This record gives sequence, structure tokens and C-alpha cells, in this order.
Amino acid sequence: MRKKALRLGVLVSGRGSNLQAIMDHVQRGELDAQVAVVLSDVRDAYALERARRAGIPAIAVPREDYPTKAAFNRALLDHLRGHNADLVILAGYLRILSDELVDAFQGRIMNIHPSLIPAFCGKGMHGLRVHQAALDYGVKISGVTVHFVEKDVDTGPIILQRAVPVEDDDTAETLAERVLFQEHQVYSEAIQLFAEGRLKVEGRRVRILPA
Repeated sequence: MRKKALRLGVLVSGRGSNLQAIMDHVQRGELDAQVAVVLSDVRDAYALERARRAGIPAIAVPREDYPTKAAFNRALLDHLRGHNADLVILAGYLRILSDELVDAFQGRIMNIHPSLIPAFCGKGMHGLRVHQAALDYGVKISGVTVHFVEKDVDTGPIILQRAVPVEDDDTAETLAERVLFQEHQVYSEAIQLFAEGRLKVEGRRVRILPA
């Protein structure tokens, strides 16, 4: 176990339900971490309000505030470093990270995706689009994946997955709701494993070491 709580830098674009779940797990003493800063590329993202209510630094970093993409990416990196983030958490963050940021936090960035990767993932696949694609394909099982982030979208080594059955009468919305419930559990589990030093990446595989 780490003697010092793992400092999380959380990137968000929307309402922040996964952020809230992480904060709740921390509050209940179930996660040896603290949210050090929340950054959003959307100025009025509700996730920022969630963070502020919890007394966590919440900073809007809209792309349009910066003259170049490089300047925007540098601002994100500066905020993460300025708040001494140990691990970067993507929680509904809809922008592709810059190579510079991925390099700076190599092996220390996690993302959560609402399908069983490698199914229904990649550029442009987020939110209800993922669940509708699963329904259109006719799969019987969908789920959620937590993975480390690489420079390509949704390609990093898989940390944890949870399966969610697809019901005959599911809509994208009802499937999303059940998948989201699993997201709120499994993301904190993955972060805790990282905090305990129990994740070892071996090529494409992530080995979970015994406690």
C-alpha cells in the first residue's frame, strides 16, 4: 500500500458521473487516493460543479481559449503537473490526448470505455453511439473496459473488464444505464490496484499482482 494517497488528475467533458463515483469511493475510505484537480475542455461542464462542491480545484480549459492546439495541450499538462498528479483519469473526456501528454504520463493514464474492447471502440465511438452499435450488431453481452492510454484511441493494455448482458428489449439508453452502474464500480477498483502497486504491464497484458 502507498503511504501517501495517490493524487488523481481527472479530465472530463460532461456531467461527471464517473468522477462522482470516484469521489464517493474516496470519501468512504474505499480508495487510497485523492482527486487533486479536475480539468474540463467544456467551460460549463457539470463535472466542474461536482468538484467545486467537494472542495476540489476545478479548472475549465476550453480549446477556444488557446491560439493553437499545442498551447491548449501544454496548458493541460501544466495544470496536471502543477497539481502533482500521480495518475491521470479520463472520465468522459472526449478529446484525444496529445502525444506530449501521453509521453509525460506514460503508464499513468487510465480511460474507461463502455464496451468490451476491442468491440465498439475507437475514434468517434463514445456515449450512446457505443451502445447503439452494440444493439445494431446484435450482441448478447456488452460491458465496460478500463485500460491504460496509448497514443492511439482505445488501444492501450486492458486492466479490468466487466460483462453486462444485453436484454431483448434494451434501448441504447437502458443498456447505457446498466453499463454505467458497472463503470462506477470497476473504475475505482482499477485505480485502487494502481495505488497498491499491483498492476504490471507485460506487452499487451496487464498482470494483477497478489495483495
